[in-house]
Amino acid sequence: MTVAPGRIHGFVGRNGAGKTTTMRITLGLAEPDGGEVRWNDRPVTAADRRSFGYMPEERGLYPKMSARSQVAYFARLSGFSATAAASAADATLDAIGLAERKSEPVERLSLGNQQRAQLAAALVTSPELLVLDEPFSGLDPVGVDALADVLQAQVARGAAVVYSSHQLDLVERLSDEVTIIDQGRVVAAGTVDAVRRRRGVDQLRIALEGGATAWAEGLEGARVVGRDGDEVVLELLPGTDDQALLDAARRAGRVTSFRRVLPSLTDLFREVVSR
Repeated sequence: MTVAPGRIHGFVGRNGAGKTTTMRITLGLAEPDGGEVRWNDRPVTAADRRSFGYMPEERGLYPKMSARSQVAYFARLSGFSATAAASAADATLDAIGLAERKSEPVERLSLGNQQRAQLAAALVTSPELLVLDEPFSGLDPVGVDALADVLQAQVARGAAVVYSSHQLDLVERLSDEVTIIDQGRVVAAGTVDAVRRRRGVDQLRIALEGGATAWAEGLEGARVVGRDGDEVVLELLPGTDDQALLDAARRAGRVTSFRRVLPSLTDLFREVVSR
C-alpha cells in the first residue's frame, strides 16, 4: 500500500479487516508481525513520525480543557515552544471553523465540533502525512463538506492524506486512490476509476416510459442485476453490443434513459470482500 504526497487515499474494509491496526503500526503504536513501514523509500523512524498527524477513531480529548489549550498541548508534545504552539493552535482552530468556540471546554461542544477539535490536534503541526481513522463518523452533510475542504487544503500544500471510512460513496467522491483490504490483505488498490474498472464489466441502466422492466428478463448477452426506480440495471456479458440492447428496449417501449456506467465502489467492495 502506497500513499503519495499531495493525494487523498481512501482505506476501506470490513470491520476487523485490519485498517486501524495498519494505522497504529504506521504511527508506531503497535508492532507488525511482518513487513515494514517505509517513509521516503527508507524504513520509518521516530523522527519521521514527528511529522505525522493522527486522528484516532476513539477520540482522545480532555473534556475540561478548552479546545485551544488542548490543541496547543499537542503541539507542545511535538516540540513546539509555548508561543509557537499557542499561535499554531489559534490558526488551526480558526481554519477549521472553531474560532468562536475555541475557549470553551470541549465537553460543552457539540459532537461535530469535538470532532473538529480532534482534527485540529492532528493538523496543528502541519504534518507531512495525515492519518485519519473514521474522520467522517457522526458528521452531518455540512460537517462532511467542511472536513472535505480541510483535507483538500492539506493536499494542496503537498501533504499525504490517508483515511478510513465505511461511507463508500464518500470515499469514491473524495479519494484520488483507494485501497481495499480483507482479513489483513489487499484485495484491490489503485485510482478510484482503475479500481472500479478492474472487473472489466460495464453496466447499462435503461428506463422505459411508464417504468416497465419485465422486457429485460432473459435478454441475450446481458443479465439483470438490479432495479433503481424506473431503471433496470443490466450487466453486459463479454462481446455484447450495447446497441443491440438498446434496440431490444425500443421494441418494448419508448426509451427515456440509456446510459453505460461503471460499477460503483460499493458494488466492487461487496464483490471483493465476499469471496
